[in-house]
Amino acid sequence: DYTAIFKIPRMPEFIRGVINLRDDVVPVVDLRLKLGMSAIEKTLDTCIVIVEVGMNEENVLMGVLVDSAQEVFTLDAGQIKPAPKLGTKLNTSFIRGMGKRGEKFLILLDINRVFTEKELKLVSPTTEETSALA
Repeated sequence: DYTAIFKIPRMPEFIRGVINLRDDVVPVVDLRLKLGMSAIEKTLDTCIVIVEVGMNEENVLMGVLVDSAQEVFTLDAGQIKPAPKLGTKLNTSFIRGMGKRGEKFLILLDINRVFTEKELKLVSPTTEETSALA
């Protein structure tokens, strides 16, 4: 439930807070804010997608607030094209490539490159702020 997000003080704006997922404290981030876009406006389609992000030798569970999610599907490697070169001033290292499904173009993110190690440490379950909520 979108409204069950607990806010955590002094976190970057894109970290919206944490949720309780089967007795685990899971941080929730607004992917739009993280990528430099405007914040998500809550609609009936707004949802939290749970992902695993690699941090050192372990994976961190994270909730990603997204505009909507319609389906889960698999693209073959041949369907993924390299990310376009957008100039040297823009960091596009988190874009894994481009795909196409029907007539829709898709931007495929490498979730392990979207967040810096410092940002992942902020939301790691071992930080004091999130541990106190468990």
